[in-house]
Amino acid sequence: MERERHDEDAPAPGSLAHDLGTRARAAAHAVLHPGTATAPAIVPRTAPPTPCGCPRPLVLADRADGTVVRCGPVVAKAHAPDADPAGLDARLALAASPALAGVLLPPLPGSPGPPAPGPRAPGPAARTRDGRAVSLWPYGEPVDPDDPDAAPWEEAAGLLARLHLTAPPHPLPPMRGPVKAALAVARMGAARPGEPVTGPVLAAWHALPGWARGEAAAPPRRAGFLCHGDLHLGQLVRDPSPYGSWLLIDVDDAGLGDPAWDLARPAAWYAAGLLAPDVWSRFLAAYRAAGGPAVPASGDPWAHLDVPARALTVQTAALALAKSAAEQRIPDEVEQMVIDACARMAAVPPELTA
Repeated sequence: MERERHDEDAPAPGSLAHDLGTRARAAAHAVLHPGTATAPAIVPRTAPPTPCGCPRPLVLADRADGTVVRCGPVVAKAHAPDADPAGLDARLALAASPALAGVLLPPLPGSPGPPAPGPRAPGPAARTRDGRAVSLWPYGEPVDPDDPDAAPWEEAAGLLARLHLTAPPHPLPPMRGPVKAALAVARMGAARPGEPVTGPVLAAWHALPGWARGEAAAPPRRAGFLCHGDLHLGQLVRDPSPYGSWLLIDVDDAGLGDPAWDLARPAAWYAAGLLAPDVWSRFLAAYRAAGGPAVPASGDPWAHLDVPARALTVQTAALALAKSAAEQRIPDEVEQMVIDACARMAAVPPELTA
C-alpha cells in the first residue's frame, strides 16, 4: 500500500533539496515573522540561511517526479522536470480555486492563481537552478502510517465525492492516472527486460482497454469529471488550522477523467487482499452517501471499478518488480500478493471494455 515517504533528513549541501530548503526557509521566515521578510521568487544556491530561529529544513520526499522539503509551517515542492508548464499552471490554479475550498489544500501566495484568458498564464515564479517549477504549501499533518485503524477512509471518500461533483472551474488537461500506469510498466520493462516474472503483469496490462493504458481517451460519458489522479493515504493531510479537517494534496496528476480511477487503488487493494473487507465497505458506503458519481448509488460497483482497479494493480506490481530489481532483492510478501493478483487477472477478461 503506497504512502508518501517522509524521510525527515536534512538536505545535503549542494543538492536540489538544499536549494529547495533555502526557498522554504525564506518563506517560513515570512510566515513566522510577518513584516520582517518576504519570500523571494528565486533564492540562489549560495544564499545564506535566514538568521533567525526558524526550523531547519527537512526532506519529506526526494524522487525523480518531485522533491519536497519542509521548513516549519511551509512545504516547498520542486515539480517533475518534464512537467507540462500549462498543465501544471492549471492544476495549481485548481488547488487555489474557491470552488475546491475544503477539498484541496490551497498553495501559499507565490504559486499561480487561475489562468488568465488568452495565452497561457505565467508559471510559478519560483524555479530551481535547473528550471524545475517550485510551489509553496502550508504544512498539514499527514496520516499516521503506524496507526492504520485511524486512517481516514470515510473522510477520503467524502472528499473524493465532493471533488468529482464539482464543475471544473477552468480548462484542465486529462488526469494522469493511466499515463502513470503506463510509465510504471515501462519502468518495469527497463529494470527487468525479458524476465519471465514480468509475463503475468504484462498479460494483465495488455488485456486492458486502450483508455486505461493512456493510449486513448476515456469513454465520453465518464471523461469530464474532476479527478485527483493519484489517490492514496499519503495524499491526505489535516488542515493546518487548529482541529482542521482532512484535505487532499498533490494535484500534479489531477485533471478531467473517469472518477472511478480515484476509487481504483483501494478497490485494487481490497481485491488483492491488502485492504480489509470492512474498510473497503466503509469507504465505498461513505462515497455513495456523499453522492459520488463514480459508481451507482446501490448494487454492484464493479462494472465501473474493474478496469481502473486492474490498471492500478498492474501499476503497483510493475513498480514492485522495478524497485525490487533496483534493490537486488526478491519481492516482499505484500509485493508478491499484487504480482499474484496480476496472474489471476490475466486469466479473467475485464468486466468493462468500452
